[in-house]
Amino acid sequence: MPDTRPMNWARNITFSAAAVHRPATADALRRLVADSPHVRVLGSGHSFNRVADVDGDRDGALVSLGGLPGTVDVDAAARTVRVGGGVRYAELAARLHAHGLALPNMASLPHISVAGSVATGTHGSGNGNASLAEAVRAVEIVTADGGTVTLARGDAGFEGAVVSLGALGVVLSLTLDVQPAYPVSQHVFRELPFQGLDFEAVTAAAYSVSLFTKWRGPHFDQVWLKQRHPHAAGPAVDFPWAEPATEKQHPVPGMPAVNCTEQFGVPGPWHERLPHFRAEFTPSSGDELQSEYLLPRGHALAALAALDGVRDRIAPVLQVCEVRTVAADTQWLSPAYGRDTVAFHFTWVADTGRVLPVVSLVEDRLREFDPRPHWGKVFTVAPARVAARYPGVADFAALAERLDPAGKFTNAFVRQVVARA
Repeated sequence: MPDTRPMNWARNITFSAAAVHRPATADALRRLVADSPHVRVLGSGHSFNRVADVDGDRDGALVSLGGLPGTVDVDAAARTVRVGGGVRYAELAARLHAHGLALPNMASLPHISVAGSVATGTHGSGNGNASLAEAVRAVEIVTADGGTVTLARGDAGFEGAVVSLGALGVVLSLTLDVQPAYPVSQHVFRELPFQGLDFEAVTAAAYSVSLFTKWRGPHFDQVWLKQRHPHAAGPAVDFPWAEPATEKQHPVPGMPAVNCTEQFGVPGPWHERLPHFRAEFTPSSGDELQSEYLLPRGHALAALAALDGVRDRIAPVLQVCEVRTVAADTQWLSPAYGRDTVAFHFTWVADTGRVLPVVSLVEDRLREFDPRPHWGKVFTVAPARVAARYPGVADFAALAERLDPAGKFTNAFVRQVVARA
């Protein structure tokens, strides 16, 4: 018989659960949690490993929050928004913009859920822009007995409650800081050489900067600059190191550029420029694997050189590599915790057998730079080595012990990474 168990977006993971529970109300969710011996929450399915899975040898409930009401409660006076656990960034952004408000940053893909994104430390780009988790000021969690607990900024343990890997409970809602809406323009440049690269100057050239390479030569094939403006239009981007693109670009070769957000410096609303991809289009079919490593920004050039030395091994299994910067944040399990960061993101071909040896090679080349892998991507680093790179991992383990002493919300992935107190 065919395997009908649910799969992730990339279809490289078949989940252990026979089906996904989709409660339609908060009360139904609480009852499900209270009545289930083990629970894991599947966000928008955009993870590439088993971080969201239930253990195959345990009677666990895999839960989607997509059936809950799409709560987006805006408090314009307080400049906050309360967001339901199943809401995606595209929905949130449109509602905020209608109120003249905005988020400080977004990830490249607006189709992912807010709660799932912050739980794994997902980020956008920009020297001054922290991870998406830093916008969270309160987390409302359904605990093991079906009750709720709220941790707010300033509370003991809050620094572990946002990037939580789903190990503390089910996120019923998040409260985020927002700000007045702002326009953004996007410019794309071509062929930026590695030789003589002033990384700090390049990444400081706009509010958000993304550099793309296929690793087929010592250069970035594309540079995407997203410039925030105080008014509807602003000055042109000053980027003397490469030539502007003359045709609309997609970062992945062969994909239709119509799926991407507007380019050529045309100003538009923040939520229609900060992501790389338009909310109304599917950016790809999911025929890919992804890895990402975040390391101290000061190692950017040395890490770039280390990877360039093995580009002949990387390129054959790569669709595109994106290099971004992230400001330091305060979340214990965030890959950008406590340090200004550079992120090397790899979109691989959908061939696990060919990709994994190259993933291991990339990890070996980056090892001396203290990289932290993105929690939701493909990596092969030993879990003990991953945990050792997080100064707050013991504090997080103690928080998990306090909120979930029986381990209802843990799984094999979490147990390998976070040793419970």
